[in-house]
Amino acid sequence: MKIAFYTTKPYDRIWFEPMAEGYKMEIIFLEAPCKPNTLNLAEGCDAICIFINDQITKDMIDRLCEMKVKAILLRSAGFNHVDIEAAKGRIHILRVPSYSPEAVAEYAAAMLLTVNRFTHRAYTRTRDFNMSINGLMGTTLYQKTAGIIGTGKIGQSMIRILKGFDMKIYAYDLYPNPDLDVEYLDLPELFAKSDIISLHCPLTKETHHIIDKEAICKMQEGVYLINTSRGALIDTNALIEGLLSRKIAGVGLDVYEEESGVFFEDLSDKIIQDETLARLMTFPNVLVTSHMGFFTTEAMQAIAIETMENAYALEHGLELVNKVC
Repeated sequence: MKIAFYTTKPYDRIWFEPMAEGYKMEIIFLEAPCKPNTLNLAEGCDAICIFINDQITKDMIDRLCEMKVKAILLRSAGFNHVDIEAAKGRIHILRVPSYSPEAVAEYAAAMLLTVNRFTHRAYTRTRDFNMSINGLMGTTLYQKTAGIIGTGKIGQSMIRILKGFDMKIYAYDLYPNPDLDVEYLDLPELFAKSDIISLHCPLTKETHHIIDKEAICKMQEGVYLINTSRGALIDTNALIEGLLSRKIAGVGLDVYEEESGVFFEDLSDKIIQDETLARLMTFPNVLVTSHMGFFTTEAMQAIAIETMENAYALEHGLELVNKVC
């Protein structure tokens, strides 16, 4: 089997190169993102493999079908970046549904602790031997209330972590888990009762801008907001308004609405064209990182294994347990 891997970085090769040999598959590593003008690089391939910022449209699926590409392998759990309706009955979409929920949840907790206690700012200060702690006062998490939006595997991991701080947990999910020891609320009540809100749900039509101006108005004064899921769960302009009004005490974002072409890239010598992102980065109580919540050794290995298993199942006519369509 021959697979074109788009948007690959050096750390992808660490895992996939030896596995390709073991699975007896040929991988073409492409640094280029998957776009209409780069699809021809997959000519002669049986499948393409894409990452979260590769947007696959209907026209691109039409072209892939013309090229007789059998499958789109996702190196991710989410699939909102692929036109699933256009793919149905025409090309296989295979994902990695669960590679390390603990990695993302642990990172979300780390972001909460950092933005709450200003450890990122303290680190910068002390490197310059500025030992003043003025302006770095946080809050104690003990017995505070957390609202968890999305109670899949990552949300459940986050709940376990926050219970370790002896926090009270409320949850919201379109499909509540009756076996989970947590109290489910509707969104307005969760917003009103939570000191901290952490997002762990997929991006769908129902969850797009689940945090908007109206939602922020319903939140407590001094709420903390953490998002390690998908950027478009939050209306960024509404978020900035909430920060300016001081309704929101702190924000941790590992994702962003318009992160494609920015996140995962080194733009340190470039002028950033996204004025909204640039504005967001000026707030001292906002921590933005480059979609790295999943980035652990264990998670990367699991992604590689599951991706290659998906390809192997497709090649050998086995059950496609991770198919989206």
